Amino acid sequence: MTNAGPFKTAFVSGASRGIGLACARALAETGVHVVLAARDAAKLEAASREIPNSTWVTIDMASAGSIKEAFAKAGKVDILVNNAAVTKDGLALRMKKDDWDSVISTNLTGAFLATQQVLQGMMKNRWGRIINISSVVGESGNPGQANYVASKAGLIGLTKSLAKELATTGVLVNAITPAAAKTEMFGQMTQQHIDYMLSKIPMNRFVNVEELAAMIAWLSSEDCSFSTGAVFDISGGRAVY
Repeated sequence: MTNAGPFKTAFVSGASRGIGLACARALAETGVHVVLAARDAAKLEAASREIPNSTWVTIDMASAGSIKEAFAKAGKVDILVNNAAVTKDGLALRMKKDDWDSVISTNLTGAFLATQQVLQGMMKNRWGRIINISSVVGESGNPGQANYVASKAGLIGLTKSLAKELATTGVLVNAITPAAAKTEMFGQMTQQHIDYMLSKIPMNRFVNVEELAAMIAWLSSEDCSFSTGAVFDISGGRAVY
């Protein structure tokens, strides 16, 4: 794979653990400088120590001010991975407005505001990569997750619209729709819920974070030169189940 090239910087949100951390590692291996971003400074510092050529900034994706401050500290960004996400599940009938607002603000509005921070620089340089981490449930729906599903479906729409706006600028915008990856978030779920998710995946396993990171590294590279507005399914067949 042809790397993104020297002197490029990737900004990965939600990079202190799970998918984001795996993506940060994979991108660093391609030779780019990686800025790890999340809310927990202690976890970010520990993660950055293990990743050569990386730095970190704290960020709250639900706060426009925090997003602006984090990108000001990061400087020029050539590759943006919008990965940060939260869940606050519940049946729509009883879902609190605060739970709806919190998930949409972090997962969708935060990704949009982060993207706004990098667009001018990418367009000026005639090169950029924006990768939005959506979810297979953003296409298929999922009971008890109206807020999360809406946010992930919104990321798909955002990806397609931005891709059309930026198609002639050298800035490529793509998304991936993974099935569930077995990360720390599984600790917050019941075994019944985990078994239910697995039952929906024809390949009968969860995706590995390294598989997702490899796809994101390719989408960030020079080899990915003619894909924009694409939504890459990494769901073990769940999307067609």
